[in-house]
This record gives sequence, C-alpha cells and structure tokens, in this order.
Amino acid sequence: MDEKPTTRKGAGLCSLRYGLALIMHFSNFTMITQRVSLSIAIIAMVNSTQHQEPASMSSEGPLTDPLGNWSRNIKDFSTRAAVYQWSTETQGIIFSSISYGIILTLIPSGYLAGIFGAKQILGAGLLISSLLTLVTPLAADFGVILVIAIRTVQGMAQGMAWTGQFTIWAKWAPPLERSKLTSIAGSGSIGCVCCVLWFTVIYDDPMHHPCISVREKEHITSSLAQQSSSPRRSIPIKAMVRCLPLWAIFMGFFSHFWLCTIIITYLPTYISTVLHVNIRDSGVLSSLPFIAGASCTILGGQMADFLLSRNHLSLIRVRKLFSSLGLLLPSLCAVALPFVTSSYIATIVLLILIPGTSNLCDSGFIINTLDVAPRYASFLMGISRGFGLTAGIISSTTTGFLISQDSESGWRNVFFLSAAVNMFGLIFYLMFGQAEIQNWARERTLTRL
Repeated sequence: MDEKPTTRKGAGLCSLRYGLALIMHFSNFTMITQRVSLSIAIIAMVNSTQHQEPASMSSEGPLTDPLGNWSRNIKDFSTRAAVYQWSTETQGIIFSSISYGIILTLIPSGYLAGIFGAKQILGAGLLISSLLTLVTPLAADFGVILVIAIRTVQGMAQGMAWTGQFTIWAKWAPPLERSKLTSIAGSGSIGCVCCVLWFTVIYDDPMHHPCISVREKEHITSSLAQQSSSPRRSIPIKAMVRCLPLWAIFMGFFSHFWLCTIIITYLPTYISTVLHVNIRDSGVLSSLPFIAGASCTILGGQMADFLLSRNHLSLIRVRKLFSSLGLLLPSLCAVALPFVTSSYIATIVLLILIPGTSNLCDSGFIINTLDVAPRYASFLMGISRGFGLTAGIISSTTTGFLISQDSESGWRNVFFLSAAVNMFGLIFYLMFGQAEIQNWARERTLTRL
C-alpha cells in the first residue's frame, strides 16, 4: 500500500469489531470442537479390547442399580458400548472425509459471500454443522458409509462458515488491526447459541450496523478508504494463476495444514497408543495443545500488530517472520518427537508446542490475502484453504497407512515427512511472498459486465 494506514483508534476493546471477533471466536471454537470430537471418541469406538456383544443384547438388564452400585453400572455400560470394526485405514478415510466436504464449498461459498454478503452463509453453515454433529452417534450404528457421508456434508457446512469470514474482515478490520482481530476470531476454531448471536447482532459491513458509534465507523472507513469497496463483477483468474505471491500463500497453506491436520485428527490416537494413556486422561491431554494453540494465536496477533504500529518491521517482514516461526518451530518439535517417547513429560511438551507454534502462521501467510488482494480476499481464502485441505486429506490418509504397517517406524516417518513438507512451504513463501496490493486487485473502471 502506498499510503501508511491511519493509527487513529476507534473505541478500543469496547468496539463492535472486537465483539464481532469474539463471536467469531466462539463460532470457530465450536466448529473445531465438532471436528475433533470424533478423534477422541473413536479410541473407545474401535477399542478391540472391550467385550463386544450383539446390539440386541444392549437393552438387556437394568441400566440402574436399586442399591446404588454406580461403579458396577459404569463397568457394565462400558462392556455394552458399541465397538466398531474400523481399520486404521478406514479411520483415516473418516478423518479426511470432512476435508472433502470443505473443499467442495470453499470456492462457491467464498464467491457468493463476496457478492451477496457473508452473514447468512456463515450462520447457515454453523447451524447445519451443529445439527449434523448431534446425529453422528446414531449414524455410526447404521454403518461407516453413513458416517463418512455425514462428515462430508458437515465439512461442506463448515466450508461455508470458514470462508466468508474474510469477506467480513475485509470490511471490518483496519489494516493495523487485522492480525489482532483475525487471531482473536480464529483462536478457537455453543453451536446453536452462536447462531442466535450471529443472525441477531452481526452485519456484513459497519456502514449498516445500527449500533455502531460514529467514532468507530469513521475509524474503520478512513482506514480502508484506500482499498476498493465496490462489488466485483469478474475475477481475474489468469492474473491470479500467474501471480507468484499467491502461489507462495497457497504453498504455505498446504504445508501448514499437512501437520496441523495430523495433530488435530490423530493426537488422541497417538497419546493412547504411544503413551498408553486411558481415554479419560487422553481427552484431557488432547485438549492442552489446543489451549496452547489458542493462546499463541492471540499472542502472535498482538505481537504482529505491535511491530507494525510501531514501525519496527515492514508488513512483508512481519508476515515472513511469523510464517517462519509457524513452520520452522513445529517442524523441529515433530522431528524430535520419535526420540523422546521414553519420556512422558518431554513428549507432552512437544505435542503442546507443535500446534502452539504452528498457529503463529495466523499472523503470517494465513491473512496475507487481505494484503495482496483485499477485493478478492474471500474467494482467495477459499482457494488457499482448498490447498490446505488437500494436504489434510493426503496427510490423514498417509498417516493411517503408515501407522498400520508398523506403529513405531510409521509415526517416525509421519513426523519426518511433515517436517519436510513444512520446510518446502517455508522456503517457497520466503522466496516469493509479498504484501503489496497486486495490480490486478486494484480498483478499475468497469467498461462491461
């Protein structure tokens, strides 16, 4: 950008844009929870050590003890719990099916959100995903095919909800607050309650919000005055294909999602099989990396905007700094994991650091589309996440295959391969990443439809 963004503040933390970031935070937190809950539950669902009985026997005998012997009841319930004969490869397909669904709707939902507004699309996606989560346990009794189908449709709904967020931030986030606001919103990544809040208090842009203060409205509009706000009539596909800075962002997403998807989907399995932790403790331990990830996301956003507002680093240097930290640090942790399996504490620390440090990318290439092409941010975010989810599909399936061959060497190969993919994405981004608005993304006078 040729002109330096204004540093004038507008209502601070009590402003509507921070309230918007908070609601998006809970919405994203809900969707991430819906996505990873099966990863924890599947440990018990496929536990071959439990005694499996026919489904017709599950209703025999009372579920309550008149004498109050709850411990025996819990044990009896465990033995009656359904156990599904899903191989490691099948589990990999189940985990990756939600990514297939997200890919199907990323580009269409991003394009439609940019034209018609993101509020309705995001709210509908969150509601559908929440409802499908409720029926997933029932679907498992009807077979793995139905589970895969539901997870795919759930992914389509989440794709609708994920992509349109950047359409809203292109209109709500001042340039010097983009890292901060998007990191607050994405640090979680409630369902039906969030839908009520979303449809009630969220608006596509600040100009039409009935409760926004004049000061905050002026702050946002003056910060974005140098960017185009007119609706786009066409998408310069050819120019995008030839744009190396965009490919740098795409490769960053591909690398980032490769390792992150493995951690999201296979972390409970890794804790259970490698550390031999029971499912109750596995659920608790599996939550710690996500807490660290949320904390690092917010911290990274604050640091990035601080460096920009104080002119310590240029915008592109900030983007490349946080991209480097978010790809290099988790790679080092992943490479070290196979060598510390004998140490329970060291393994847990590394597992916590991987998603924590990975989320520093949120202030790097993940929001870089807002810098290089704010007019097409939502559409390009769909493309970017498409690359990332493709990596997630490949990594989930590959992980299931590798650990099915041999657990010890399989996990080692999984982490080594992930580190190599991260390094490829980092080198590519450092070489070709930019932060200036591209010529094809600037405002032009429209001569034809």
